[in-house]
Amino acid sequence: MKTIRLTMAQALLKFLDQQYLSVDGVETKFVNGVMGIFGHGNVTGIGEALERDSGELVFIQGKNEQGMVHAATAFAKQSNRQRIFACTTSIGPGALNMVTAAATATVNRIPVLLLPGDNFACRQPDPVLQQLEMPQDYTISATDAFKPVSRYWDRIVRPEQLVTSLLQAMRVLTDPSETGAVTIALPQDVQAEAYDYPAAFFEKRVHTMDRRPPAAEAVERAAAFIAQKKKPLLVVGGGVHYAGAIQELLDFAAEFQIPVAETQAGKSAISWEHPLSVGAVGTTGTLAANKLAAQADVIIGVGTRYSDFTTASKSAFQHPDVSFVNVNVNAYDAIKMDAVSVVADAKKALIALSEALRLEGYRSQYETSFIEELRKEWNEEVDRLYSINLDEGLSQTRALGVINAFLNPTDVIVCAAGSLPGDLHRVWRTSAPKSYHMEYGFSCMGYEVSGAFGAALAAPDRDVYAMTGDGSYIMLHSELVTSLQEGTKMTVLLFDNHGYQCIHNLQRGHGSDGFGNEFRFRSAETGLLKGDYMPIDFAAHARSMGVKAYTATTAEQLAEALKQAKQETISTLIEIKVVPGTNTDGYESWWRVDVPEVSTSAKVREARAEMQAHLQSVKPL
Repeated sequence: MKTIRLTMAQALLKFLDQQYLSVDGVETKFVNGVMGIFGHGNVTGIGEALERDSGELVFIQGKNEQGMVHAATAFAKQSNRQRIFACTTSIGPGALNMVTAAATATVNRIPVLLLPGDNFACRQPDPVLQQLEMPQDYTISATDAFKPVSRYWDRIVRPEQLVTSLLQAMRVLTDPSETGAVTIALPQDVQAEAYDYPAAFFEKRVHTMDRRPPAAEAVERAAAFIAQKKKPLLVVGGGVHYAGAIQELLDFAAEFQIPVAETQAGKSAISWEHPLSVGAVGTTGTLAANKLAAQADVIIGVGTRYSDFTTASKSAFQHPDVSFVNVNVNAYDAIKMDAVSVVADAKKALIALSEALRLEGYRSQYETSFIEELRKEWNEEVDRLYSINLDEGLSQTRALGVINAFLNPTDVIVCAAGSLPGDLHRVWRTSAPKSYHMEYGFSCMGYEVSGAFGAALAAPDRDVYAMTGDGSYIMLHSELVTSLQEGTKMTVLLFDNHGYQCIHNLQRGHGSDGFGNEFRFRSAETGLLKGDYMPIDFAAHARSMGVKAYTATTAEQLAEALKQAKQETISTLIEIKVVPGTNTDGYESWWRVDVPEVSTSAKVREARAEMQAHLQSVKPL
């Protein structure tokens, strides 16, 4: 048998460089490169291997471990999970900084490969710098923290273990039903140890992402079930994008006259102008979609995991006989809401369901004018929100209207947390697929800037905009510097509303007077954070890093800043001063946030009673 003597780190890179993915006969290089921050736990192992022979793998220098994993996650998400970056760090704090981002990838079902350094396997210099010592179990290290947030986890304590570990890692990374964060911990001494690896291990390997066909019996059950129903509603999740099933979805909806509602991950699958598009559903849903959800007798979920926001904490579906039919490649998601499940690729399942329902002669019993009226009512409401003028300044919805009108249909917006996801889900008008990139599985603050960098890497032919609040920006903005370093332009639209206003609104809506969520000075009189707003010049901060920056306090200034930013050749930030509390809310939706059962505040007690009343109408399963 022919062998090649390499260190474990060299073998790792040589293997990754030869991994390809085939989808519908189209072959793509799966691992584009490695993002990394070096420390003593990886610099002389995988770092040296990258320096001497990285093959076609691109190395990108991260500035924050969490941020670079968010960027890698966004790259994979924007690439429909068909391309990835690996991420390498040192041991201890460098490794642990990736845990939050690992959970973000796993929750969202996005593939990312994490390669944290680990303690010396030989234990000779024990305890090494940054080692987490656990006296009760010497085999535990900081990288064990990745176990609950990874879809696959391993630690390589002998160089030959890499062979089986990487094959298993690729299995998970390329499996649409199992994918998420994959963590392979690399002890720093083992990274440098050599082994005679089989030459065959480094040959080009093409992983085929086969489309899972639906079982005939499952299609028959689902079609027979739907055929009994009069008012179906399609709820479209991210799986429609990942399966490339947008046209099949539109054909299915049109043939059987079924209105289409979108989750955060599913948004942009259907144009807002389509006659069957009713927009966002659930807690951050439109009035049109939420009215239909309350009346529907069957919900057909395609590629959705039914988060509490999608279901309005299981309160959105009020028909006494409402039932669910779920199409999902993952059986775990397919059975949610006690559904009739079709475990299959979304494209193949929609085609099969169409054929079966056609044989049933099925068509929904909605009056066309009814859906038209709901759409008209909602579009007029969006127009109103987009045109709100306030004496005290720029409203958030007015700013979004200016931006929505300016951007090209194929431009990509990236967002994750705060009040912006709710507003964008409701009122942002999308026309082109993959133009709406929302991380709302984990709603991880700090994803916005890092994610926009990753999305821009994945879609260099499209302009990418990060939509972020000032709270998220302060928390994590480091990959703006990386975007400059890589010559990868993105535009950051920073909505400055003086703090964590989303949670501030949530507090006050449940009986609080507002506590600890605004960026205010401490009051000398009360000793609380109730003083004046802190004046923060975000544009100046961005300029200090080399980013072009503008400030807008009016709709006219924002329109002009957008024009100027479009012409810039490097990453640009627009600081948008908006009036706090001018986001959207309501529209016959609910979200469960438990309120104290006992309180000295009458407002809190009233909020508790309202919560208890809502719980009487939720779906139990």
